[in-house]
Amino acid sequence: MISSISVSELSRILSRVNVIDIRSVEKYNDNHIPGAINIPAEKLLAFYQKYLNKNETYYIYCQKGLKSLKISQILNRLGYKLINLNGGYESWILEQD
Repeated sequence: MISSISVSELSRILSRVNVIDIRSVEKYNDNHIPGAINIPAEKLLAFYQKYLNKNETYYIYCQKGLKSLKISQILNRLGYKLINLNGGYESWILEQD
């Protein structure tokens, strides 16, 4: 089962959680969710053991929420706890206006 979170739910807990932006470095540098760290998707999939701890929970997002959902599914099957942001960064921006 894949867990997902809404923008409003993530906003409430943002200061207390690990947030990963899997978009490109360029998109991350343009703008990102406050406190998020950037680990591009390909790098996260190739080196997940370097970046993730099985005892931690991570909130993950991409531009629209589709790629991050797929990566969440893969890494959750490997025993990591990733929660996808519904709608990705685009939803975050829409709710910040």
